[in-house]
Amino acid sequence: MKIDFTIKITDIEGTEIDLEKFRGEVLLIVNTASRCGYTPQYRGLEALYQRWRGHGFSILGFPCNQFGRQEPGTEETIAKFCAEHYAITFPMFSKIKVNGHDTHPLYRLLKRARRGLFGTGRIQWNFSKFLVARDGTVLARYGANRKPEDLENTIEKALEQIHPTSIATPTDP
Repeated sequence: MKIDFTIKITDIEGTEIDLEKFRGEVLLIVNTASRCGYTPQYRGLEALYQRWRGHGFSILGFPCNQFGRQEPGTEETIAKFCAEHYAITFPMFSKIKVNGHDTHPLYRLLKRARRGLFGTGRIQWNFSKFLVARDGTVLARYGANRKPEDLENTIEKALEQIHPTSIATPTDP
């Protein structure tokens, strides 16, 4: 299953853009939070972005406050936190919901494309990750406990692929 590049997303500064802007790139889409036990993963995410961004790779960070209220701040506060504590340069977006009635349309597609542990569609926690091929094919889903640095080989393979459906990766919770 592929994502829909016509979906609108709002960057952390409040500007609405088309996901189309990222067509042709390998994407790692992550729901993030500033007060989470997994927040230090920002460091690993930024390292991946710096290593691979020149090869057609991007990380899209979507703050989410649905898990233990671990992202209570405004977009301005979130942007400042990410810059000051982790020197984040990958694209960050406005807060969204990843579960429930108000789930963002992008996350509806991602969860439908790659189910979690025991076939669940729900995102279990912050820093869940989806790897998306250049053509929008959702290649893999990884739980919050999967460290960004552990995805390096899979990302490299995805960057090398012309027809991404040939990549087989496990699905994590």
